[in-house]
Amino acid sequence: MPQDAVAADTRSGWRRKRGEPSLVDVFRSIHVSRSGSLWRRALAFVGPGYLVAVGYMDPGNWATSIAGGAQFGYMLLTVAMMSNIMAIILQSLCARLAIGSGRDLAQACRDAYPRTVSWILWAFAEIAIIATDVAEVVGTAIGLNLLFGIPLELGVVITALDVFLILWLQKLGFRWVEAFIIALLAIIFACFFIQIALADPEWGAVILGFAPTVDIVRDPNMLYLALGIIGATVMPHNLYLHSGIVQTRDYGKSLPERREALRFATWDSTVALMFALLVNASILILAAATFHRGGHTTVAEIGDAHAMLAPLVGSLLAPKLFAIALLCCGLNSTVTATMAGQIVMEGFLDIKLPAWLRRLITRMIAIIPAAAVTIYYGSAGTGTLLILSQVILAFQLPFAIVPLVMFTRDKAKMNGLAAPTWLTITSGIIAAIIIALNIKLIWDIAAG
Repeated sequence: MPQDAVAADTRSGWRRKRGEPSLVDVFRSIHVSRSGSLWRRALAFVGPGYLVAVGYMDPGNWATSIAGGAQFGYMLLTVAMMSNIMAIILQSLCARLAIGSGRDLAQACRDAYPRTVSWILWAFAEIAIIATDVAEVVGTAIGLNLLFGIPLELGVVITALDVFLILWLQKLGFRWVEAFIIALLAIIFACFFIQIALADPEWGAVILGFAPTVDIVRDPNMLYLALGIIGATVMPHNLYLHSGIVQTRDYGKSLPERREALRFATWDSTVALMFALLVNASILILAAATFHRGGHTTVAEIGDAHAMLAPLVGSLLAPKLFAIALLCCGLNSTVTATMAGQIVMEGFLDIKLPAWLRRLITRMIAIIPAAAVTIYYGSAGTGTLLILSQVILAFQLPFAIVPLVMFTRDKAKMNGLAAPTWLTITSGIIAAIIIALNIKLIWDIAAG
């Protein structure tokens, strides 16, 4: 166990001492060179951002983007871009919290708040991870069904085996986990690049789609999908995940070393999330260029989208690429969501169990209700279920964002790396926008 992991925290601001770090078996396991060129030092930090980016293109994002593109064409591209900007800012705060305080977000909540508040936040975090798992379990199961004809119920069970994949990869080293994720991301990008070329969208309309519009707030249906896109993009579990896996780097303890680590970690997550925006926008553009243009504005089910691609695009290759990309997204997302679940449980509860047992318990807590809901709804309701899961995530976001903003602005807690005033204000505005959208959506639902 790393000596500094359980060292007494004598600084003011924290109610409790720092406990054992989450993901202790890979904590500070990746060496960071103290010498060499700038790019060589920066390269050591490449990886966590791409694990985070996975959550921004998971199967839940597919459902909201497909439904949004089919129903409203390119208009919701502006929401995808706005969500991505929000994500870049919030993920930079996660890296700041981890490197400045030595805690992930779950540990920070446990060490800063009374136990009752901490347990409530843990419950909300678990709800968010269950909602995340619903999307990923459904997406992976659909991908297996589309490619290999495996029944949805069996596909759900197969997704539970990802915990053993993580154990094997982490036994090889955390860099292998990152390499696995990045390889699947490359496949996803290649699949969508080809599909977009086949769909031949109206690029003028695509560019206009990134322009803001007040129609999103005026139209309850558009707002519902917009909030789903935000929930699918700025995901609560990613805030916990990033603040945990950044600490796999052995970046040193001095203030200059930590400042450099923060700069490199922010570069990593920003570049990775710009890549995620390309994929998210591609899904929406594909839906707009095929379903919306063809008059199929009610498409929401991923299976229906797959079946309709070939006649609309005029190529049998498109649905195959669609299914391959979906399966890769599902596999990637289940791996990162399992790690996020472990960080949440270990961070909030400070449990002391063997690594394999902790992963198994955290996985079962999330996947059992997710699988039950998926099997109950069946294949006919997967699209509705996926969109609903993303809206649930949007409702959980404030309970992760508000503590994150509060912690990172606190100079006593951040040990020389407190967020500047402009960043705190910007993050506060993001939290206010999301909360306001949630209230507006609740009002619209209550009003029928």
